[in-house]
Amino acid sequence: MKVHVGAAAEFEEGDRRIIDVKGRRIGVFRVDGRFAAYLNICPHQGGPICEGQYFPQVEAVLGADGTLVTERSNPDRPQLVCPWHGWEYDLRTGVMVADEQIRLRTYETVVEDGEVYVVA
Repeated sequence: MKVHVGAAAEFEEGDRRIIDVKGRRIGVFRVDGRFAAYLNICPHQGGPICEGQYFPQVEAVLGADGTLVTERSNPDRPQLVCPWHGWEYDLRTGVMVADEQIRLRTYETVVEDGEVYVVA
């Protein structure tokens, strides 16, 4: 079943919408010019993951001796953070940053004639 989300032109980079599909809340994000959709439930303890903040991944910059020199943001790795307990997921893939075995429940998205749909 395809569920209409909206016109692709209405989504700017970084925008999100949360839709209801048969009692399930699904977050739809525009990231890197594409669309990603996830069930709004964090695998940790059921928090509303799609309502969390997202930002570029923070990376440590280490000196030759292994000590922290500084930190930098990597805009190529946007992270979605659960508002309940801070678990972080790659916004593009739904894979947890700290444990690649843990993933958000994903849904296929399609764009047809300029309109975005979630296949649920």
